Amino acid sequence: MKISELSRRTGVPVASIKYFRRQGLLPAGRATAATLAEYGEEHAERLRLIKALTTLGGLSIAATRDVLGAVDQAHSSEGALGAISYALPVPVAAQPAAGPEEEAEAEASAGAEVAELLAALEWQAPGTSPHVKGLTSALKELRRLDARYAPGELAAYARLAESVARLDLERAAGLDDPVALAERAVIVLAICAPVFELLRRLAQEDQVRRRVAAAGAAVAVAVADAAASAPAAVDAGHEDLPPGRGASV
Repeated sequence: MKISELSRRTGVPVASIKYFRRQGLLPAGRATAATLAEYGEEHAERLRLIKALTTLGGLSIAATRDVLGAVDQAHSSEGALGAISYALPVPVAAQPAAGPEEEAEAEASAGAEVAELLAALEWQAPGTSPHVKGLTSALKELRRLDARYAPGELAAYARLAESVARLDLERAAGLDDPVALAERAVIVLAICAPVFELLRRLAQEDQVRRRVAAAGAAVAVAVADAAASAPAAVDAGHEDLPPGRGASV
């Protein structure tokens, strides 16, 4: 296909395609004339991955080049997924300024909590993982705010995350091509993660509404019970009055 057709199929402007070629992100096409070249399906797949990395993943051209190199060197689907996972930005809690000693103590405490969690779950993640560092930073911030997880709570959340991770990888099952797999990984990590977070918030909204409704129903029952027992209480108060005499109004 010509470059115009490649642009139409991928949604990438011709100028951007030429720019990606100059930056070494996209291989050159097969030359058919001095100024013409033919492109194949592999170029379309590569462009879709570049577009996913730069737009969905928010990576710079330099970072995208590194990821593409890692994907090209990957000998397995796990290697391609690992390259993408490590390359995409890791959410890290904002850290306030703190004294060196206080910061070191907080870092060590949060790091020990993460290490203990990983050991308990038997998760295979080295200490150099950006995700380990990101989780350590987040737990450190929670400690500063005195909002740390109670014993067992973090592990419960981790087990849920483990189930989600399995579903994520099942969606990529059957994709043997590293480029196609990398593109799917970017979509899962950059787009499906916000979808999961929105599902979580919707579930929270549902739970709040259910609890409010249940609390309102309990109040209504209590009021109805009180109203039903009120006449009996009044009658019981009149039992000791002489015949012909009732309560005055």
